[in-house]
Amino acid sequence: MRNIVRAYIEKQQLLAGDAPVLVGFSGGADSVALLCLLVQLGYRCIALHCNFHLRGDESMRDERFAEETARKLGVPFYKTDFDTTAYAAGHHLSVEMAARELRYNWFEEMRLRLGAQAVAVAHHRDDSVETVLLNLIRGTGIRGLGGIRPKNGYIVRPLLAVSRREILAWLEQQQMSYVTDSTNLSDAYTRNFIRLRVLPLLEELNPSVKTAIARTADHLAATEAIYLQVVEDARRQLIEEGSRIPIARLMKYPSPSTILYELLKPYGFSRQVADDVFLSLEKESGKMFYSPEFRLLKDREYLILSPMEVCDVQAYTFSVEAVLENIWRGPIELSFQKTVITNDFNIRKDRHNAYFDYDKLSFPLTLRKWKEGDWFIPFGMKGRKKLSDYFSDRKFSRIDKEQVWLLCSGENILWIVGERTDNRFCIDKTTKSVLVVNFFQQK
Repeated sequence: MRNIVRAYIEKQQLLAGDAPVLVGFSGGADSVALLCLLVQLGYRCIALHCNFHLRGDESMRDERFAEETARKLGVPFYKTDFDTTAYAAGHHLSVEMAARELRYNWFEEMRLRLGAQAVAVAHHRDDSVETVLLNLIRGTGIRGLGGIRPKNGYIVRPLLAVSRREILAWLEQQQMSYVTDSTNLSDAYTRNFIRLRVLPLLEELNPSVKTAIARTADHLAATEAIYLQVVEDARRQLIEEGSRIPIARLMKYPSPSTILYELLKPYGFSRQVADDVFLSLEKESGKMFYSPEFRLLKDREYLILSPMEVCDVQAYTFSVEAVLENIWRGPIELSFQKTVITNDFNIRKDRHNAYFDYDKLSFPLTLRKWKEGDWFIPFGMKGRKKLSDYFSDRKFSRIDKEQVWLLCSGENILWIVGERTDNRFCIDKTTKSVLVVNFFQQK
């Protein structure tokens, strides 16, 4: 078994060099085998033991045994104590999840403190098989069917190449003792139920079922790597600047609904919401979908992602004095300049500049968001136009509308900032003074 583990470590590139290896050491059969094997393979090991104080005297028995076994092997030993029940209650976790979080947090602290290359934990092939079945029962995608990973950051699992039966046989051969966690003998926990009742039934159908499932999990793990590469390629090709996903290009992918879910998942969208988005693609535009921090608009040709925004201030006012201070920086950046009309006065015709007859203005000016019912008289026209109609003509998305700012004089709209001014305030033959407003950028 030592040769199998050595080969697995080399194949998976789990350990290398002379830096110490921390070993999660409960004193159970798996961790005893792991520590002994790594010592025999010449690694400089340090044993780490967690006492979760969940099993009374049995927890203290395990601690004493782990410390004594480490001493016999000549391995440095560190231990820590946790009030796991209190931590679970305080963090709204199950006891099992609390113990896991406490354990791995402490492992990482010790890795940094001791300058270790990795933390080895004693998951074996049977654990991986149980994980596959557990995930399958709960419902999972391809990620849940690849079993336990040999390496996850600094956590390594050198025993995934061997079974529990092989571990026990090797310990007997080595005449190494170990302790048994009594909770492992109860089928009250789902994982134990799979181990003690489901797998034995499956072995009646196929005595090599664990090996078969493990082999299938290896194939699926390789398939997952290919799948994730395709997803990343799709992410680079589909998510355009401004977080827009072109619907037509998305639909050319095989299984576009799955690709869409993978694209939306990093933004916090659930599978159910992603499925709802996909069903909306052939329907009318304008529907909005939400995750905790993002929103997604189904527009005509694009799915448009944007962060959720909370804006407490809905309007800003500008007195005469404020306007003459020239530059204002808020949600957008504006500059103001009052100038007198001269023969060489030049008007720059672009959407970032607006010109108003200063004497037609009522102060203070207001910068605000648009609301239903707003109207203006577009420059060069005589009749009113609702902003909602203007937005429709310009094919504004819902998000585009939400990003619009209006510069107003009293109740009247002066300028849809960056778009179009109101004809009532334009420069004419009687104009003496002009207010020039420049729009610099959207923040």
